[in-house]
Amino acid sequence: MDTPEADAALKAFNAPAADKAGLYIYRDSFAGQGLKKTVKVDGQVIGETANRVYFYRLLDAGTHTIATESEFSDNSISLTAIGGQNYYVRQSIKMGVFVGGAKLTQVSEAIGQQHLQKCELAK
Repeated sequence: MDTPEADAALKAFNAPAADKAGLYIYRDSFAGQGLKKTVKVDGQVIGETANRVYFYRLLDAGTHTIATESEFSDNSISLTAIGGQNYYVRQSIKMGVFVGGAKLTQVSEAIGQQHLQKCELAK
């Protein structure tokens, strides 16, 4: 986990520079609390999620692929990021045949910021 100071600074939700977009990826679901799921941005692993944990990345403006490990293959969404804005993606765990799967959903700024208050920043 990152420091409480870094966590608090990102929860101010300041807008990034005009040529960058802020991406918050978080997990706050009760289901599958013991499962850890890998998250990737544009094919690069940024970490494994656990319940009430979030990651933050600065992205270049443009289209990006956000993916998460799921039961049989990655589950992904496309995000078109505009510079100077923050984006919020929620990972949720869903029941699977053998193990839990994972799903990604882009959520509104208000919902994302509310959910993130219960989460801690991962490195």
